[in-house]
Amino acid sequence: MLSALGGWGVAFFFTQLFELPIYWRASRSLRIGFFASAMTHPVVWFVFPVLMDHGVGYVPMVVLAELFAWVAEAEWLRFNGVPRAYLWSFAANGFSLSCGLVLRNLFGFP
Repeated sequence: MLSALGGWGVAFFFTQLFELPIYWRASRSLRIGFFASAMTHPVVWFVFPVLMDHGVGYVPMVVLAELFAWVAEAEWLRFNGVPRAYLWSFAANGFSLSCGLVLRNLFGFP
């Protein structure tokens, strides 16, 4: 079993693998694309699961975490002048979430 930090590293790698090409298409900047996910991923991975200790179920926790990531990353894109920032962020996060769920169901991680 992967440690929490090791599990996060694997998940972060896959998140970048899935989201960076979409953010590159949107912004033509690796920096903007990388930092969009880099800012939100630790919060989604380490902070939002604490909600489950307080009675929030897994699915509502994931929904809240993904809404946070979508809005925060869209605002980062918008701040950096990316047009249609909310659409690009929705595409990147939706693709990443879908791929992550498929990987989790097939292989048990990330």
